[in-house]
Amino acid sequence: MTKLLVVLALTLSLCVQGTLGGIACENLNEDSCSFSVSSAGKRCVLEKQIKRSGEEAYVCHTSEIEADKMQDVIETDQCIEACGLDRKSLGISSDFLLESHFTQKLCSPQCYQSCPNIVDLYFNLAAGEGVFLPKLCELQRGNTRRGMTELMRSSGSVAPGPTFSAKFAVSAPAMSPTNSAKFAVSAPAMSPTN
Repeated sequence: MTKLLVVLALTLSLCVQGTLGGIACENLNEDSCSFSVSSAGKRCVLEKQIKRSGEEAYVCHTSEIEADKMQDVIETDQCIEACGLDRKSLGISSDFLLESHFTQKLCSPQCYQSCPNIVDLYFNLAAGEGVFLPKLCELQRGNTRRGMTELMRSSGSVAPGPTFSAKFAVSAPAMSPTNSAKFAVSAPAMSPTN
C-alpha cells in the first residue's frame, strides 16, 4: 500500500508540473530574469532593447548556457544580496570576477555555501577563463585583481597586454630599452601588473 501511495504521489507531481509547466525565461519580467534557470536547465539572460520610439525595454531570453543539474530556479533576493549581484544585471559575463568587491561577496560563506545556482554560474564562467573558482576564493583575501591575473597567467589563458597604436622613431641603434626614443601614443596605456 505504501509503494502504491509513493507511485501515485510521484505520478501526480509529474502531471501537475507538466500541466502547469516550468519556468520559461521569455515569461519572466525584469525583476526575476537575471540568475534564473529555465525548466530546460538553460540560464535566463536579461537584455535591454531600444524600441523605435527610443524607449528602453527589458526582455528576458533563454541563453545557451546550461546550469549544472538545475532547473526551474528563480534566484532568491537573499542570494542576490549575499553574492553582491544586481537583480537587473544585463547579460552574463565573467568581468565581475576581476572586481575585488564582487569576488569577496561571491567567496563569502553567505554566498559560496548557500547559493549553489550563483556559485555554479561563476564557477563555470571562471573555468571558461581558465581559472578555478575555489583557488580564486582562496586568493581573494589578498589582491583579487592580481590573484585573478596570476591564476590566468599560470593557466596560459592570458593574452598579451593591451595593444595600442604607437609610432616609434629611434634616434640611436636599438641596443637596450634605455636608448632614447621618440614616440606618440594614440591611446592611454594601462598600468602594468606584477
